[in-house]
Amino acid sequence: MNLFAFPDAPFQVQLCFDPIITNLEKKAAETTGEESRGVLDLLDKLSAYPELRNGITKASQITQNTELISSLLADYFPAALTLNEIKAVNVPYSGIIFNHTQRFKNILNAAGPDFTINIRDFEENQFYISSCCLILNQHYNTQLDFSKPLFFDIPTRDGIIKHYRILYNGDFLEILPTEKAIKLSQDDISLLLDRYNDLDLWKEKFPKESWLLKGFAIMTLFDATVENAVSLFKEKLLGLSAVDFHINIESIFQSIFQIPDLKVGFSLFKSDQYRFTRAAFGHPMFSFIVANGHSYTAEDELGSYTYHSLVYERVYVAASNTADFLAEHPESQLASRFLSQNIHSFILAPVVKNQVLLGVLEIGSPLPQKLNSVNANKLEVIMSFLTDTVERLIAQMENQIQAIIQDRFTAIHPSVNWKFRAEAQRLIEVSQSGALSAVSEITFPAVYPLYGQIDVKGSSEARNESVQHDLQQQLKTLVTLLEGLSVQLPAESGYFQEAQQQLSDFLTELSMGMKASTEQHITMYIERTIHNRLRQLASADLLPEINAYFAETIKEKGTFHACRRRYETTMSRINDTLADLLDKRQSEAQAIFPHYYERFKTDGVEHNLYVGQSIAPTHEFDEEKLNQLRLWQLRVLCEQFIAHQQLLPSLPYPLEVTALVLVYPSTIGIRFRMDEKRFDVDGSYNVRYEIVKKRIDKALINGTTERITQAGHLSIVYINDADELAYTYYLRQLQQLNLLEEEITNVEVEDLQGISGLKLLRAKLKYEGVVRLSVS
Repeated sequence: MNLFAFPDAPFQVQLCFDPIITNLEKKAAETTGEESRGVLDLLDKLSAYPELRNGITKASQITQNTELISSLLADYFPAALTLNEIKAVNVPYSGIIFNHTQRFKNILNAAGPDFTINIRDFEENQFYISSCCLILNQHYNTQLDFSKPLFFDIPTRDGIIKHYRILYNGDFLEILPTEKAIKLSQDDISLLLDRYNDLDLWKEKFPKESWLLKGFAIMTLFDATVENAVSLFKEKLLGLSAVDFHINIESIFQSIFQIPDLKVGFSLFKSDQYRFTRAAFGHPMFSFIVANGHSYTAEDELGSYTYHSLVYERVYVAASNTADFLAEHPESQLASRFLSQNIHSFILAPVVKNQVLLGVLEIGSPLPQKLNSVNANKLEVIMSFLTDTVERLIAQMENQIQAIIQDRFTAIHPSVNWKFRAEAQRLIEVSQSGALSAVSEITFPAVYPLYGQIDVKGSSEARNESVQHDLQQQLKTLVTLLEGLSVQLPAESGYFQEAQQQLSDFLTELSMGMKASTEQHITMYIERTIHNRLRQLASADLLPEINAYFAETIKEKGTFHACRRRYETTMSRINDTLADLLDKRQSEAQAIFPHYYERFKTDGVEHNLYVGQSIAPTHEFDEEKLNQLRLWQLRVLCEQFIAHQQLLPSLPYPLEVTALVLVYPSTIGIRFRMDEKRFDVDGSYNVRYEIVKKRIDKALINGTTERITQAGHLSIVYINDADELAYTYYLRQLQQLNLLEEEITNVEVEDLQGISGLKLLRAKLKYEGVVRLSVS
């Protein structure tokens, strides 16, 4: 049995030193004197152990001849370098290692008796196929580049993992075919090259032990701990969201600094707020600076010296003794926190990109002197990778924030987002091909428009009254102020009397009601004429009265804007309540059929729904779903009325509301307008829909002066008889839900400019006794 045969390999292994012995024989023949005698003496000793030349078959043949093998390899393992080089004899890819240098022995002894040396991430399948590739290169003149870096991971006495790169010298190895070897054709080789992972195929072409691996290899290791740690660091940075990320990163830094109990933290710097926050790239990261996950003002937390170094100079701060550092900088809360967490030396390294501080890498050791300004320089090999990663993650976070902002506040509605994504993907693909392409129009043909509104009745009159009252109070106060100033400044009395007369004329004008331009021209006169003059009066005796007047002109709290603030509060509360309810009910409508939805706050709340197959091509659209959405729209308008009635007693102005729906008789097309970033009707024919929508709320019942919209009523404007039947049915259903009174009015609407044939269904909205709705 061959002791060195692998469990599953294309090789039979013959470990021998025939090439070395042959070289010695040549050397003995070519040299004389003392050198020749030494070589001859060694050859004489070797002659007693023919297995060293012909093939070692037992492990004892190595252990019993340790000194002889060492002498045989003396030229390749010089004694002067035994404490410097990490070298041994090895059969490649195997655990057969002997004739170690002293440094290699010391490393293995430090790892402990239970440590087993294995090549990292090297599976048996990889060994088999790599061995076959080696045969192809040597015997079939292929030039396959199948090598990859090989590493041993060996712990120190302190438990720190050090990483050693493996290099093989294969000059003393020979690969020979046996009688089991299969001769390969060019087709066989081509097939193998296309099927690297097909282990069965490789085993078929290279049967087990069909080739002889004869000789030995010299394995040399070099300490690649820092380089490998950097590589691992780059790899781990890709997994920031992993639960064990912090443990992995800490282990890497322990390898770099050779400190077994090193602690690592990281904090983000918010330059717009001059604060540190905990980084949350997946899982919140540990930080010494940001204790308990709270955000702290940078200078208060760090102290002036550290703050200036990190934030302004953007250089690292290293303290070999935390206690000494705190004594020198007693204002540093961070130094105190380090000591409280048993950190007696530390490094703070700024993460900087384009002269902008992104964050701080925090490294601490429980022992003084372990971290210092000297070994802080080791960070240079990894900071660029950390910086790029942090910048990328911050950018990703910012993109997420922007996506949320777009989703919540300036949304492209989810129902049509698929079409925008498809167009964006097309533009990217065109750009990658090197071509240019304009943005294609985003359109949706043949959609049903559903328009509805809750309008605040009498909002314009209420605003005019609030403005009128505020201006009257301001004018009266100004008249009184100017009368007093005329007495205190006789030289200015002529100007003040003229101004008083103008203000009195304004009061007379206001008493007769507000016109469209009244507020503007009164305000402009006061600002440009009287206020400018008042600001020029620098007498200390006059300042208290003038300052008291100007204090009342402040929009946010002055009495001259009190009525307008009450009006604006009323409109804001009504609009917010109605809009919030509509938004919340949208999920119900989207569940019926995905559609485009938009709403606007004006003097009330308007909404548009566009429904059709082109909006959601993967869903099946039919008339029943349209009927359900139309009924949903009417029901929500009823609920908005009820919500307003619940709100009404608490409003500064008791403004009522009207409800209106437009039933359009046909489908339309909509198009996204890039300039306004919103959808609009597509095509001249469809513009008629927009015209109807804008004019109907001011329309009258035909032959009367009565508006079609009335406070507390639901008005439905339609054209076709079929729509009349459908909507009458919907109204009956709402009556059964106790949302409408029994009477339904059916009348014609007066002709509008360019529009005729409109009809109206109207029913009174019901509130008394309806208590099931909530707008919280």
